[in-house]
Amino acid sequence: MCMNLSEDKTMYFDRRQFMKDALGASIALGVAPSFLIASESAPKATTAPDLPDPYALVDPELIAAVKALPKTQLNADTLLVERKGPPWPTLPPPAPQPSRRVIPGPKGAPEVTIFIFDPEPGSKNRPALLHIHGGGYVAGHATQFPATLQKTAQDCGCLVISVEYRLAPETHFPGSLEDNYAALSWLHANADNLGVDRKRIAIGGLSAGGGHTAALAIAARDRKEIPVAFQLLIYPMLDDRTGSTRPVPPHIGTFIWTPQKNVFGWTSLLGKPAGSANVPFGAVPARVAKLEGLPPAFIGVGSLDLFVEEDIEYAKRLTAAGVPAELLLVPGAYHAFDLLVPDAAVSRRFTAYWTEALRRAFLKATDARP
Repeated sequence: MCMNLSEDKTMYFDRRQFMKDALGASIALGVAPSFLIASESAPKATTAPDLPDPYALVDPELIAAVKALPKTQLNADTLLVERKGPPWPTLPPPAPQPSRRVIPGPKGAPEVTIFIFDPEPGSKNRPALLHIHGGGYVAGHATQFPATLQKTAQDCGCLVISVEYRLAPETHFPGSLEDNYAALSWLHANADNLGVDRKRIAIGGLSAGGGHTAALAIAARDRKEIPVAFQLLIYPMLDDRTGSTRPVPPHIGTFIWTPQKNVFGWTSLLGKPAGSANVPFGAVPARVAKLEGLPPAFIGVGSLDLFVEEDIEYAKRLTAAGVPAELLLVPGAYHAFDLLVPDAAVSRRFTAYWTEALRRAFLKATDARP
């Protein structure tokens, strides 16, 4: 099944309607829907006192945009609003336009929707990027930043496939992982028809999509079915302990994605409080003991991002495990700064850097082919 994105005007209706009905019923009855019970028992976020001037360390070009954003909490009552997305600036969508396909889902689970960005239809033997969207595990959708996906496809000469995985808290781990793995399996199995070189399949995502990417890389390594050439981790969400059982400095995680939101997102995914002593294996990449054998990685994060410490630590652990890992730390940058202020000099440099890292990864995979 294949159709242009513009033909499917109701594709997100069922999910939103489900949440609306469930939350509405909970308000009427005075109880929380069953899929949100875990979130109510989550530990409170732990933070240090606020800085006197929270903007003192922010890159000057990034201050005005973040000041204009409303400060919100993330919980059962605000989730519907959060799923509509923040007011990110939009860019004119260049070609290629995405096409929508529905592929087989995990065994016993619903089908999975994917969106394909093909810069050169009919091309052969090219690389591919399986993209996993962000949204704190509880929000977002596969085409929320189409211009970025289109530009990546064009600049890197690769096919891009973006996955519409099931969101938490309706679906706990490993539901989303299995959706993403199903998309990776489909891409690998249909590589010839798609004109894709099976040895040059990369996976990547930002924020929660980066966390999903890291979890998918671990699953692919352990299942030994599909080779992954590279993992692109853009300010990835890797550790449920950040902001729950591990306090953060006062200047970290002040903007966009806060400790409170992190606790809610992780609790929703895990089905148990963030920072719990035991979590399902593979659900929290930072808690996976052995990282040997994972594909090479790029990790980029801002110095003021809530995830900065966990991302640096993950890069160190990958390196110690013998996995090639490139780390870019951007001073003065908060979470998702490049999306909120794409024209800032620091944002342009950041995007150019990870784009070049992806290009180089595809070239290295080409050179490594027998």
